[in-house]
Amino acid sequence: MPATMSETYFNEMFEGGGVRPPYQGLEAWARDMPVDLRGMKQHEAEQLFRRIGITFAVYGEGGSPDRLIPFDMFPRVFAAQEWARLERGIKQRAMALNAFLADVYNRGEIVRAGRIPAHLVYQNDAYEVAVCGFTPPGGVFSHIVGIDLVRTGPDQFYVLEDNCRTPSGVSYMLENREIMMRMFPQLFRENRIAPVETYPGLLKRTLGSVAPKKCEGEPRVVILTPGHFNSAYYEHSFLADMMGVELVEGQDLFVEGDFVWMKTTEGPKRVDVIYRRLDDPFIDPICFRPDSMLGIAGLMNVYRSGGVSIASAPGAGVADDKAIYTYVPDMVRFYLGEEPILENVPTWQCAKPDECKYVLENLAELVVKEVHGSGGYGMLVGPRATKGEVELFAAKIREAPENYIAQPTLALSTCPTFVEEGVAPRHVDLRPYCLVGRDVNLVPGGLTRVALKEGSLVVNSSQGGGVKDTWVMAQ
Repeated sequence: MPATMSETYFNEMFEGGGVRPPYQGLEAWARDMPVDLRGMKQHEAEQLFRRIGITFAVYGEGGSPDRLIPFDMFPRVFAAQEWARLERGIKQRAMALNAFLADVYNRGEIVRAGRIPAHLVYQNDAYEVAVCGFTPPGGVFSHIVGIDLVRTGPDQFYVLEDNCRTPSGVSYMLENREIMMRMFPQLFRENRIAPVETYPGLLKRTLGSVAPKKCEGEPRVVILTPGHFNSAYYEHSFLADMMGVELVEGQDLFVEGDFVWMKTTEGPKRVDVIYRRLDDPFIDPICFRPDSMLGIAGLMNVYRSGGVSIASAPGAGVADDKAIYTYVPDMVRFYLGEEPILENVPTWQCAKPDECKYVLENLAELVVKEVHGSGGYGMLVGPRATKGEVELFAAKIREAPENYIAQPTLALSTCPTFVEEGVAPRHVDLRPYCLVGRDVNLVPGGLTRVALKEGSLVVNSSQGGGVKDTWVMAQ
């Protein structure tokens, strides 16, 4: 059972009165940094973020929705052996999730075997009937899998949720490293830190490896964005630039014959792989939402006939639904014949009457999430909620119990963080990005998000969280 709120938080830097080995190269650096230098460096980091344009959007607020994401200069550090175990577990999970998708869009063996209830799959809003009977190149449905991890002790890591559709944040992982190397080059001379800058090249290679059979020669890859009003538009343009591929909107592409074409000043160019960063309902107005102005009419016909690959595949979201999440360990056993390396957080499904009863009786002690929610919205953190908020959420659960799951309030690990009064522990999580194509690849690190407010467990940028550079020490 994972550590809960009532227990002591695991401090990733200090243990037993001393500094843990991964952080020993940072103790003197943090201790000896003058306050005025720290302030100057923090200002320098903010200016770099502003100059580069690293922002995210928060909708539903007055004025400009663009915000500068808070950056903390104190890196989070993993020892090589810690990362080796995480890497094995993340790759194992990504492979199982892809096997599940390939199965449920074809024979559905895991459902036939009674390992997952049929209604959770086939009546799921994220299940796309338009993909039934189709297997994409290599059997890969989710090409970029973001696995959200939390830590509660020296060897205790838990998967909080899976992101199989269009996980965002990798641009922050890369820019955090770039900015730290600019500001503190001596740290990188003094410590053997595994690089993350290979990610764009690995992503391009992964996408190219799943080009359709009809592809002739070098695959042409494009990134399909909803446009500059999207909250992750900076990331879309950043990745296109880093990979050396075109960033396109739906109006830049069209279907003719059996292929998708891109409009260029030199005439139409055939597109082989589309890394789409818009949601399923908008990618093809003929197949999905007829009022979509963001997609390409006829795209799904070309996709199903093998004329283009879409990454990640339409319908991949059924694998990262929070109700399906509880069955991922069973997927690992069913498809891979292995025991899961990474554990799930214990989860109660409110759709089950007995579990719902327990949740309602213990609501003030639990974290409750919407099955389809994201971004820290639509959730209740019981120990931080008022009595009125708990009662309001209880009414929501009673009205539609199938829309909610609940989990214990974990004692998330803390990492040293620069705050006004100096250095203080703040809660963190981690999102590594697993690339699945012909091969499965993972750069050493990921996006560490930090809850900058004292005592807060919500790390999402939209809820006041920030980001850190994530180091994996090379052996």
